Amino acid sequence: MHELDLARSVVDAIQAEAVKQSFRKVDLIVLEIGALSCVDPHALEFGMDAATRGTCAEGAKLEIQSPPGEAQCFGCGETVALARKGDPCPNCGSFQLVVSGGEELKIKSLEVH
Repeated sequence: MHELDLARSVVDAIQAEAVKQSFRKVDLIVLEIGALSCVDPHALEFGMDAATRGTCAEGAKLEIQSPPGEAQCFGCGETVALARKGDPCPNCGSFQLVVSGGEELKIKSLEVH
């Protein structure tokens, strides 16, 4: 399950930031997981529960935001919403698309003390 590895990476980044900014406890973790990221939010949530044990993020509330997929279409020149990679342009049917959003997995914010 690659989501557990991703969760561990998120927690490692939080722990490093805790050292840099001298905070002891994380109360809220806000993650942004794009619709085209190939990450299962439920599996990542489960992984975060395991990965945070014994860390400054143990017991923190997890909020996941899921921005939609977005692509630039070379067929019609429009920026369009994209539900899945490989889908055609919803405007013109072209498959000449370059993904421009919705692939991210990032820590958007933390509430700490």
